[in-house]
Amino acid sequence: MISYDIIKKPIITEKSMKLVEKNKYTFEVAKNATKTEVKAAVEEIFNVKVEDVNIINTLPKRKKVGKYTGFLPAVQKAIVTLQEGDKIEIYSK
Repeated sequence: MISYDIIKKPIITEKSMKLVEKNKYTFEVAKNATKTEVKAAVEEIFNVKVEDVNIINTLPKRKKVGKYTGFLPAVQKAIVTLQEGDKIEIYSK
């Protein structure tokens, strides 16, 4: 897979912003991506050294709009820990 197919987008929430202080960054990744593929993709795209990758598989969430019900899609997230001194400048404060 190409690196840009593995890393879909950064996840920017209050909780992920607190992790940035600990040098951890959160991304939405492809459903079939492995830890080694995510590590290689982040190192290639952002020119940083990755120490650790944690993968989280979320379940589809139930959503109701008026009388109609459905589901939001399931998402796979990756929390990437960088080495000391490395930084990714995709999050703006």
